[in-house]
Amino acid sequence: MTAQPLAGKVAVVMGAAGRDNMGQAIAARLHADGAQIVVGGRHAEELARFADSIDGAWALCDLTDEAQLAALMDTAVARFGGVDIAINATGWGLLKPFLETTREELQKIVDLQFTGCFLYYQAALRVMRDGGSIVQISSATATIMLEDHAAYMGTKAGTDHVIRCIANQFGHRGIRANSVAPGFTETPMTARAAANPAVVAAFEKEYPLGRVNTREDIANAIAWIVSDACFMTGQTFQVNGGLTLRRNPTNAEIVAAVRAAKAGVSPA
Repeated sequence: MTAQPLAGKVAVVMGAAGRDNMGQAIAARLHADGAQIVVGGRHAEELARFADSIDGAWALCDLTDEAQLAALMDTAVARFGGVDIAINATGWGLLKPFLETTREELQKIVDLQFTGCFLYYQAALRVMRDGGSIVQISSATATIMLEDHAAYMGTKAGTDHVIRCIANQFGHRGIRANSVAPGFTETPMTARAAANPAVVAAFEKEYPLGRVNTREDIANAIAWIVSDACFMTGQTFQVNGGLTLRRNPTNAEIVAAVRAAKAGVSPA
């Protein structure tokens, strides 16, 4: 394999407008592997800063706006000549009890984590060159339980099945479509929980490999998945240190761990 296995590829990464978020980690790794990068999101200043740092391009883009999605893909075509890779790293970590989740919240997360994803795939496939690759950031919680997370989990599971449909329908063009399912990962979305060592420890003990995810774990996996070395499609890659072999901690266990840490004792 060459030192830059993605040389000559053009990658669009949606959801890279948050400093040091998962989308930026993915885009930086693909750039290091030789890909030309276009990033999309809703914050112009941060998109511009990051794109400049990797000699890439950027476009303001709301995932639920079809015209903006088309413009994002057009930016890649105009600047770099096409689209070979499309990655969606957007998400909203709605954490709320089932009976307290409002219709408005449900509609918002469906718009973002299902409808918007569907529209993004459509926009990408309309311009993607044969032999391309689509990757959706899913979640371990599409497979295993996490309390008070039903709307998030349901929409993530839904997009996993849409990815399988794309893999089946567009495989004749050599286009592959896969999902990547992290576990608990420190990102701007999880910053508050990740800043509490007791919360991290409550999750960490469930990981066979002994630690929670990093953004780099996901970026490294995607770098291989989108490369020509990967002959897999329609899959959900469980890039979560074996978490799906076990379970997430319960709310009660997380609360107990936090209380024990404050009291200076080990939780039962």
